[in-house]
Amino acid sequence: MNKLTHTLLLLLVCIPVKSQTPLFIPDTLVGPNFDLTVARSTFTFSNGNTSRTMGVNGDILAPTLIFNKGDSVFIDLHNNLDEATTMHWHGMHVSPENDGGPHSIIPAGTTWSPSFGVLDNATTFWYHPHLHELTTEHVTYGVAGVIIVRDEVEAALDLPRTYGVDDIPLIVQDRTFRPNGDIDIVPLGDDVMVNAVFDAYAEVPAQMVRLRLLNGSVERVYNFGFSDNRNFYQIGSDGGLLEAPVQMNRVLIATGERAEILVDLSGDNGSTIDLMSFASEIEANIPGAEMGPGGANNPLNGEDFEILELRIGPPTANAVSGVPESLVTLNPYDEVDVDVVRQKEFTGGGPGNPFTIDDTIFDMSVINDTVYLDNTEIWEITNTTNVAHPFHIHDVQFYILDRNGEDPPANERGLKDVVLIRPDETVRFITKFEDFYDNEIPYMYHCHILVHEDGGMMGQFLVLNNVETSSEKEPMVDVPTTTRIVGSYPNPFNPSTNIRYHVDKPSEIELMVYNMKGQIVQQLYAGYQNRGTYVLSWDASQFASGIYFVRLVSGRTMSTIKVALVK
Repeated sequence: MNKLTHTLLLLLVCIPVKSQTPLFIPDTLVGPNFDLTVARSTFTFSNGNTSRTMGVNGDILAPTLIFNKGDSVFIDLHNNLDEATTMHWHGMHVSPENDGGPHSIIPAGTTWSPSFGVLDNATTFWYHPHLHELTTEHVTYGVAGVIIVRDEVEAALDLPRTYGVDDIPLIVQDRTFRPNGDIDIVPLGDDVMVNAVFDAYAEVPAQMVRLRLLNGSVERVYNFGFSDNRNFYQIGSDGGLLEAPVQMNRVLIATGERAEILVDLSGDNGSTIDLMSFASEIEANIPGAEMGPGGANNPLNGEDFEILELRIGPPTANAVSGVPESLVTLNPYDEVDVDVVRQKEFTGGGPGNPFTIDDTIFDMSVINDTVYLDNTEIWEITNTTNVAHPFHIHDVQFYILDRNGEDPPANERGLKDVVLIRPDETVRFITKFEDFYDNEIPYMYHCHILVHEDGGMMGQFLVLNNVETSSEKEPMVDVPTTTRIVGSYPNPFNPSTNIRYHVDKPSEIELMVYNMKGQIVQQLYAGYQNRGTYVLSWDASQFASGIYFVRLVSGRTMSTIKVALVK
């Protein structure tokens, strides 16, 4: 080997390998009708591993759903898995029966057909399974997708919005693989991918580019920034646009959180920069830090690493080149209007001691809180554990009031549904429970570290419509008159319970009972019924004690009630 050849080989060895795989951009679906199928598959990742996966309408991940504020959307979600699942529209303000929480089980081989009006402002949401004790597995295998809500206010702003060109969704997740190539179900992966691509690059124009950042990982927190430390502008948080862009060069995003940022690439034609996570700057005890969970045993913890290479080319026609001075007008709730202050604590942790909320393991049969319709509430969450936890609440968006008594940073002053709470920190937020109530189906609140959620760090609350009818002002719940299950009695029961349901108009009705695994255990009724209120008895003598769900299906209408058999 001559000296020149030897030198060239050494140079090749020393030069770091840049990203080699183009970024995958999920297809979009535009409503009002959406047809989705979740199924098992296999997928060959860009790192060479061929793995068993789950996906929606494909081998992995899910299409991006485009909603418009004010629209009514109709979704048929077919479960082609060999087991039950659910699908949660994370961050959206929808009724409990459409929320897709752990109670809205979709048994294997069945179709769930939620429909709802889009009440939220323009923002980035996402959707993912929420089956209790299996959320981690189903998300890790690949079921996750972006929802983009558009509205007239956002449309009037001079912002990038050409999907996949200057408006790009980025689902950031970490993964570990077993020796046989399969995905390993672990809290912290040892390599990072974006939109299911490892070592990804994206070709972007030399202009203002909008990145919709979603942390879809199980546990890891990312500290986003760019390799040249340039500034960017955060324009949106979980629940919508901020009042004005916030200039920054780092944004910390916990699991479940989203952030929309603008980065100015107008002077960078022909060059490359990297979207990074600067984990070396993450505080101790936050997942992803060197001194966080997993510690030095994980190769990404405490290390700065590339997430996506941006290869910058010529600008497009009519390129956006500036940043608006203002975005939207926000109207935070006023503390003088507060009806209730709720206090919660993150508790537990350590070997053999699961993380909990208020020292209580989640129980599907227990309602932890009762909220009344149109209440304005402050939730005060204190973290007494030694690990930071992202708190997520269903149904509502909230405004952060303070962190340990201090005002939140500017980029946290918009609407949110996830907030990272550090050890020994108390976060207060204010919200209002509007529009939806149900005396049977609850909403959830939980840590969005998926393994903590699956392990029981979760609670549930009912929103009731409070009608005061006595001198003691005892609350009574008024019952909707649409086709649905009204209630059961007795509940808990042994050995039988009576299911009361209302039929709004003559139609085909099916009543089924299924267990917590989503397996149908008995069909109670199937046939045509006229308008009216009915009572049907279920004799459960042959079944074991536990939680069961009775579901009524009539066309696109679906109603579920939880019953407890106690022997």
